[in-house]
Amino acid sequence: MASEYEIKKQICEIGRRIYDKGMVASNDGNISVRISENEFLCTPTGVSKGFMTPEYICKVDRDGKVIQANQGFKPSSEIKMHMRVYKKRPDVMSVVHAHPIYATSFAIAGIPLSAPIMPEAVITLGCVPIAEYGTPSTEEIPDAVEKYLEHFDAVLLENHGALSFSDSLLNAYHKMESLEFYAQLLFNAKMLGGPKELSPAQVQRLYEIRQAFGMKGKHPADLCLNMKGGTANCHNCNPSKKITETAGSASADVVAEITKRVMEQLGIK
Repeated sequence: MASEYEIKKQICEIGRRIYDKGMVASNDGNISVRISENEFLCTPTGVSKGFMTPEYICKVDRDGKVIQANQGFKPSSEIKMHMRVYKKRPDVMSVVHAHPIYATSFAIAGIPLSAPIMPEAVITLGCVPIAEYGTPSTEEIPDAVEKYLEHFDAVLLENHGALSFSDSLLNAYHKMESLEFYAQLLFNAKMLGGPKELSPAQVQRLYEIRQAFGMKGKHPADLCLNMKGGTANCHNCNPSKKITETAGSASADVVAEITKRVMEQLGIK
């Protein structure tokens, strides 16, 4: 297992990547890594993520309170958002928050990334919903994000940016990179007259491939596995179809309500 110092170096490297790729400007964005049940390393407020060195990195507990920070550095107030992810997703080991241009443009326009346009995006991300706007530094953003943590590994933040999370720092960063690439492709396709979307059958096949790969994390395909006699996949949900039976112990009413909320957020009517 990597030492704290090595993890701090990795955080600085990811900070440079998101800065160099234009995913953040000035002092925007923040990164965190879980190192134990009650200890987390995170980037400080008020510094450019492209110019950090290990001594910049702070250590906080599960409540976001400082355990250790060098003089002149303190955690971002948005650490609340990170802590909510860790609280609700024990499998998550790292969270990345950035303002990638294309993805954030979709978030500002109120358009979720739900169009199935390329196999890689369908398999790795599925849909990327928009968490409702919340005032920065308050509990409003964590509350909005929490609604989507059960079924997604990335969300857009309305009029704000994007959030990705995974079982490692590198994987959390890769999800952010994939999200932005997906958003850029979708934007360009719209400029060319609109994307030619994959069919429901094609999407379902990609979901099956994901399941065969045994990929970790949360994904709309997992939700769809719990639906029998209902929708084929979350990209092409039809709310007029009645879900009559569900797998496991979940009731039809619970799944129907989850489906309704997901579809409303994705703008599918």
